[in-house]
Amino acid sequence: MLQEFLDAKPLFYDEIDYRRMPRVYARIKSHFKVPKIIHIIGTNGKGTTGRFLATALYNRGYSVGHYTSPHILEFNERIWFNGADVRMEILEKTHQELLALLTQEETQSLSYFEYTTLLAMLFFTKESDFVILEAGLGGEYDATAVFANILTLVTPIDRDHEAFLGSDIQSIAKTKLNAIQKTALIAEQKNVMVYSVLREIEQAKGIEALKIRELLDADDRKKIEAIAKNEGLAPYLQNNLALAVGALKYLKIGYNTKDFENSRLFGRLTALEKNILVDVGHNVLAAQSIVESLKNKQYNLVYNSYKDKNYREILAVLKPVIKRVELIDVYNARVAESTYLQTALEELEIDYGKFTRVEKDKNYLVFGSFSVVEAFLKVYRG
Repeated sequence: MLQEFLDAKPLFYDEIDYRRMPRVYARIKSHFKVPKIIHIIGTNGKGTTGRFLATALYNRGYSVGHYTSPHILEFNERIWFNGADVRMEILEKTHQELLALLTQEETQSLSYFEYTTLLAMLFFTKESDFVILEAGLGGEYDATAVFANILTLVTPIDRDHEAFLGSDIQSIAKTKLNAIQKTALIAEQKNVMVYSVLREIEQAKGIEALKIRELLDADDRKKIEAIAKNEGLAPYLQNNLALAVGALKYLKIGYNTKDFENSRLFGRLTALEKNILVDVGHNVLAAQSIVESLKNKQYNLVYNSYKDKNYREILAVLKPVIKRVELIDVYNARVAESTYLQTALEELEIDYGKFTRVEKDKNYLVFGSFSVVEAFLKVYRG
């Protein structure tokens, strides 16, 4: 069974063999009929950008796959095709097809993300015109980078996963931007260092990089505003929408506002109730976007954090919109021990306690990671 197979694979590794995925794919690539691939790299906004673009392409009559990660509740949330998550029964069949292509050693050694990337692509390549392929942690050495693409979309780049990508913006940007194969569209960047690294890579690799503001005209911006209003998009989601629109412009594919109906990806400032917002963001840049969207309001923050996240800085950024922090239990080896969070909260003079239930007369913001949102939904939905 696919789910049991994946559950046996660790989600995180102390060391990663960056040569394994290229080696395995090179051996079996003749079994993949690769469609037009649009690769999405960056720190934040990859999932929503991809879903905006995939939905619009589908509504324009194309057959489209969207690969995103991680999932919140069910694995098949990662593999979307023509308007819906692919059913597990279908993925089970694809799993058996993939096992038949791989050696036993390859099957065992491939990481969770490497295997699921091959699984998604084996399904998508059967009947897709376009595949929107979202990178995982990195860029240059990411499992998704082995597939030839026609375009790379670059969302905002900031500090995240420093243990794997480096501790400074220059190192992180270099790792991510080196994934660009031919042409890239660049979202607005808060860190100017990203543009400096991009210029170096342009010269070294001979790639073409276009800034999103160079592609959009007044009519595009008017449409983006209309779509954002119709879909109830927060400001940071509008920036992701603009990048998706830029991709359509680059591809010379016309669009209208209706093409983006119901294109929001769940868990991005999603309102479960009038008093409950959930967001899977998990880094400083995401926290800054949240504060910009929710300024002049206050929430009980349902929160926990991975050990490798800068949770103290994240909480400091969120403090203006926090009334109280409610720590939720998340069962994951990377989650910070509560004593560390308690110390940070006390130093920041933020009131806190343990999350137990939702009270109707209080406003809640659930934030911190996919795992935090998952844990909350299990309690909330009973």
